[in-house]
Amino acid sequence: MSDDEEDAMTEPNDEFTLWDLRVEVLSGDRPMVCNHREGDFFELSGENLSLPEGQTFPIYPLAALLPLLPAKQRNTDPHDWMTTDTIIACPDPNCGGRFRITRTRRRVFRHGDVTLVPLGAGTDADAEGSP
Repeated sequence: MSDDEEDAMTEPNDEFTLWDLRVEVLSGDRPMVCNHREGDFFELSGENLSLPEGQTFPIYPLAALLPLLPAKQRNTDPHDWMTTDTIIACPDPNCGGRFRITRTRRRVFRHGDVTLVPLGAGTDADAEGSP
């Protein structure tokens, strides 16, 4: 057995999956106030957000959406509201804009490619102060 084959057998699998997301602007029952138009969208793949060339997206609704996106990227229980609720209201109470978050594709990542923290360090037990 080669050294590479032996290493592959002893190293833990550090793969995990995240969903790619598409966030699309929908019109609601009131006029839109913010600088977004029905059909505008952005996509999130891993930690990378992208917009179509020439399109902008206002920072205030983006700020409201950002905390939800990492949770939407992860697998959630089918009964969890994070799984079932896909339409988010614009944070401006006078704006009729809505945003649909759609899971588009599962992508595989490796722990070692996204952090310098060793696999197994920083577990929930560590955070709770458990031995």
